[in-house]
Amino acid sequence: MGKVQLENIKAFAHHGCLPQETNIGSDYLVNVSVDTDLLKASISDQLKDTVDYVHINKIVKQEMAIPSKLLEHVAKRIIDRIFSELPFVEKSKVSVSKINPPINGDVEKVTVTLKLNNMK
Repeated sequence: MGKVQLENIKAFAHHGCLPQETNIGSDYLVNVSVDTDLLKASISDQLKDTVDYVHINKIVKQEMAIPSKLLEHVAKRIIDRIFSELPFVEKSKVSVSKINPPINGDVEKVTVTLKLNNMK
């Protein structure tokens, strides 16, 4: 078993429950970790035998572009697509962080993390 991680994928998106959040948009950071068997790829040196992190990044960018009220919903959509499009993935963990959230206080970011197993 191994792990492929993408850290601090930057995206500008229009998520939030308040109308001004979806109109103005915000900066986000997304972290993705997937568990998979990396032994075959470690021997073959072939991309077809592993999880393509370029594909994961594409999924994140596409899903972040679709407005949602909740970060939980965005994280679940990302994981669903990872499991659907990357069959080698056994587990996935996705964290979506909203930078400088519009709340009354000095908060750097708010983060939602979702971890799921692939139910192939």
